[in-house]
Amino acid sequence: MTIRVLLADDQALLRSAFRVLVDSEPDMEVVAEASDGAAAVRLAKEERADVVLMDIRMPGTDGLAATRMISADPALAHVRVVILTTFEVDDYVVQSLRAGASGFLGKGSEPDELLAAIRVAAGGEALLSPAATKGLIARFLAQGDGADDRDPARAERLDALTVREREVLVQVAGGHSNDEIAERLAVSPLTVKTHVNRAMSKLGARDRAQLVVIAYESGLVRPRVE
Repeated sequence: MTIRVLLADDQALLRSAFRVLVDSEPDMEVVAEASDGAAAVRLAKEERADVVLMDIRMPGTDGLAATRMISADPALAHVRVVILTTFEVDDYVVQSLRAGASGFLGKGSEPDELLAAIRVAAGGEALLSPAATKGLIARFLAQGDGADDRDPARAERLDALTVREREVLVQVAGGHSNDEIAERLAVSPLTVKTHVNRAMSKLGARDRAQLVVIAYESGLVRPRVE
């Protein structure tokens, strides 16, 4: 099955380079290009995109706003957004995930990393570049003034999870794959996948990246103090 990719970047030269790279792969194709966020949202729907490579800084509607719009539209529930930017800083990582992005990748990444990112996002997995570590995300999502900074609404929603689903959610927040979680909990990968899907459904999460956000914002998982 071919992965349908939408390129959203205000720099035509970069879009051209990304198009050549993506179209060179047998399992993916560029179906449209957008120079701003508003066009990205419209084209994602019109062209039935599977993955959007989204720049953050664009004129008019920026990438973060466009990502929020895609995440909020039920008709685009299948669309996965990978943020691409030269500004690979911690705050953008957090904003991207909170907006509903499935991943975050610096524009300086190697071609193979970009192609892998598309495949990972299309498969519903969470993607983070090496510079955007889980530890940084955890620290920023859970940062506060020393008081209990949990989101009460998020925490209450966790009541719908079974004990095993909570255990799996903790492992997902730690950045572990289904196979790794299966080994840690002594269950099959298929069982883990079932628990992950059920947790996503109960918590209203689009993908694993959203589960990571929920796990930290609810207080289920706390950042490690180095």
